[in-house]
Amino acid sequence: MSPTLADEIRSRLGELSPAERKVARVLLAGYPSAVFETVATIAERAGVSAPTVLRCASRLGYRGFPDLQAALRSELDARNASPITLYAATETSKHERTEAPQDAAATRLGERSSLVRQAVARTFDEVAAHEFEDAVGLLADPRRRVHVAGGRFTHLMAEYLGLHLMQFRDQVSFLPHKDVERTSFLTQLTRRDVTVLFDYRRYEADKTLIAELARERGGKVVVFTDPWLSPAAAHADVVLITQVSSDSPYDSLVPALAVVEALVAAVLDRIGGSGHERMKEAERVARRTGLL
Repeated sequence: MSPTLADEIRSRLGELSPAERKVARVLLAGYPSAVFETVATIAERAGVSAPTVLRCASRLGYRGFPDLQAALRSELDARNASPITLYAATETSKHERTEAPQDAAATRLGERSSLVRQAVARTFDEVAAHEFEDAVGLLADPRRRVHVAGGRFTHLMAEYLGLHLMQFRDQVSFLPHKDVERTSFLTQLTRRDVTVLFDYRRYEADKTLIAELARERGGKVVVFTDPWLSPAAAHADVVLITQVSSDSPYDSLVPALAVVEALVAAVLDRIGGSGHERMKEAERVARRTGLL
């Protein structure tokens, strides 16, 4: 997956002059909307001349500022892609294959296996170690309450994480679905709370609002998202980015699942003996009530 325009700007900050770096910081601070401002507006916000804005675009590898804006439009098209729009791309790829019919099944399976392995490996390579450790610290803190929520498909990831955490620590819950219950729940958020959100393209507005509200109330926010970044990431203390590369119209959640499992293992390890005792007590209760 290609790096975003924001990634490119950050990676080349060291190559820019002090004045050009001011332009880059203005673009990053208001990303992505700031990129679509006029050259004059960006120059005014950065406190530089219009030619400096144009030079910055050239230094970043673009023929001019309109070329840079066009690159961002393409990125946003990918960011907002739906299964319907991705379907056309995957169908085109299928038609371009030339292997014999008897080899098609083996080829597809091999390609998918390779793609999944690459996506998982790249995810673990790119997840920042300090972000991961910060997430572990927040989820392992017994003084904090943990709340988990996902979206249309990613609620499965949220439930997978939450159900594991419930086995070895207290005060873990899922965001209620019903309006009155959800309102009451959000009203009670405090500095003690850690809200974990899963938000992948196409992003859901309520996840951004939940993250914003949680931060306003002094709580911590952990966001799982894709390389294009959920808007909720702007309000997060920890952002865990996972690849979604797939050979189908649907983004893959396999890398996200791998990171969730790594997080669960690390949190349990951090909690230690008390987590083990909590697991044994939960099992005793489950057996006594006939749930096992």
